[in-house]
Amino acid sequence: MNRLFHVPLSPFCRKVRLSLAEKRIEVELVEERYWEQDPDFLRRNPAAKVPVLKIDGKIMAESAAICEYLEEKYPDPSLMPRDPDARYEVRRLVAWFDDKFHHEVTSKLLYERVNKKVMGAGYPDSTNVKSGAKTIKYHLDYMAWLLDHRRWLAGDSMTLADFAAAAHLSSLDYICDVDWNRSEIVKDWYAKIKSRPAFRSILADQVPGFPPPAHYADLDF
Repeated sequence: MNRLFHVPLSPFCRKVRLSLAEKRIEVELVEERYWEQDPDFLRRNPAAKVPVLKIDGKIMAESAAICEYLEEKYPDPSLMPRDPDARYEVRRLVAWFDDKFHHEVTSKLLYERVNKKVMGAGYPDSTNVKSGAKTIKYHLDYMAWLLDHRRWLAGDSMTLADFAAAAHLSSLDYICDVDWNRSEIVKDWYAKIKSRPAFRSILADQVPGFPPPAHYADLDF
């Protein structure tokens, strides 16, 4: 049985979960408290990070590398375009969300509000929270600009770029940190992507002590 060692609200784990589900690859989800440095987990990934995917007799780490492997090994349905320029744009946007958006927004909101409490690492830093709440507006405006020119974030077809963005935004939506009224076009995009069957397990996530808002699993908001 394929296994994914993950944390429910991790956007990197969610990106891999979405790719697996979209490609209809069955996987057992194993929640991993990676911060506890369990020796068995460290043997799977000495970097002590999730996600870690056990598939095809291999153990794989790093979400970007995992998603690229899944795309090459299981190309149908495709989450990457054939054209080199279009593939570049997908990779650029995946990096945008997993690097810039994560550093400026996710780490300052989700990690401060949820991860610190779960890990017993203290209280949220209000300066970080304020910074994340301010910066997410810029990112939502950038997404709105992209979607004003394209059907999906990277072009006319849904790609891994959409899953990378949705992975971060769904994690933040779980704690009500996304102002969906800021952009109707971004809200419509998210409603469209979270209505996909691949999103079902993500919308069913529950984190003890952090109940999701009523709209979280509502496909029509």
